[in-house]
Amino acid sequence: MLKKRHPTKYLGEEYQRLVKENLNWELKELQTASEPVCVVEGKEVIMLCANNYLNLATHPNVVQATLEATKKYGAGAGSDRSIAGNMTVHEELDLRLARFKRAPASLTYQTGFMANEGLVPQLCGRGDLFVSDELNHGSIIDGVRLSHADRAIYKHKEAEDLARVMDEAEKHQPAYKHIWILTDGVFSMDGDLAPLSEIAKIAEEHGAGVYVDDAHGEGVLGEGGRGIVSHFNLDRKQVHVEMGTFSKAFGVIGGHITGGEDLRNFAYNKSRSWLLSGGVPPGVAAACIAAIEVLEREPEHVKNVWNNRNYFLKAMRDLGFDTGNSETPIVPVMCGESKTAKSLANFIWKKGIFSLPIVFPMVARDKARIRVQLCSKHTEEHLDKAIQAFSEGGKKLGLI
Repeated sequence: MLKKRHPTKYLGEEYQRLVKENLNWELKELQTASEPVCVVEGKEVIMLCANNYLNLATHPNVVQATLEATKKYGAGAGSDRSIAGNMTVHEELDLRLARFKRAPASLTYQTGFMANEGLVPQLCGRGDLFVSDELNHGSIIDGVRLSHADRAIYKHKEAEDLARVMDEAEKHQPAYKHIWILTDGVFSMDGDLAPLSEIAKIAEEHGAGVYVDDAHGEGVLGEGGRGIVSHFNLDRKQVHVEMGTFSKAFGVIGGHITGGEDLRNFAYNKSRSWLLSGGVPPGVAAACIAAIEVLEREPEHVKNVWNNRNYFLKAMRDLGFDTGNSETPIVPVMCGESKTAKSLANFIWKKGIFSLPIVFPMVARDKARIRVQLCSKHTEEHLDKAIQAFSEGGKKLGLI
């Protein structure tokens, strides 16, 4: 008689392995609003790991818009947008975003992950090719895996290697029908930028599409926070899909794509994550509109986050920390081993600083780090306290 298999025992065993190897995530409970100073696990701390770069999550205009739209339209959309949940406020958001992006059309999704996972696999099929930066976000990777297209990887940010891959693709027989180059705009673990101008040039030479995930660039890069396409002064003929989220600098939740009318029409007819999921709550859609309007009227938020980033980065580098190749308000504090990163995170936590360790498989095994994310409302007093905590912890752990 066969030994009866326990169907879930391996789940606990795998979790214990992660704990033993210092690869597990330890969830902490945020008990107040996401602000520069907040309460986590009953402890008042300086928040240094939120995506809320411009602190719009608690902006009074954004909060008020949520309340008013919820009272007017209800708590939920009542259906998928593809069926009976396409509300006036959803259409207004799509139009408002396109105007902000200075593009013909936009389409909002329920989350940024769903935008990538829903649209990417529809862009290519058998006989097509995806060409992807080796450090692209997991949602892009999953989107590519859902496709039947061939795939090729180029070295991180290396335009020369991308050109090599594209030249090889041209020799493929039978010839590829469609080729798409996929890249993050801001790489979320390192805070560095894709060489988008070079990518666009290579794509044009080969008749390829360009898809950029600008989740961490929106609200931070470009004219008035319009993102990486604006930052590099590119147009819609050079970058064909600009994907982003409302859950970071905009301070709310949701994903979106921007490009031409054909892109919008294709996307909402083909993306199963859009077609088969309920529309975002009307209060959320209204909050996203309000966040866009705040960004247009109050440019100081963008200016402040860059001032804080520059202040913190200079101080950390002066202390001798390795901050990688940061070009944005994401500043990695490189630690090497996962155990070291966790030890540093625990040390600064005790000093009232909340910033998480990033370990394998999010990054390579020997590239663990603390990922610091600056926001617009951090004061020099906040940052000085954080810098002092990092200094003490770094010396104790031999990082500086």
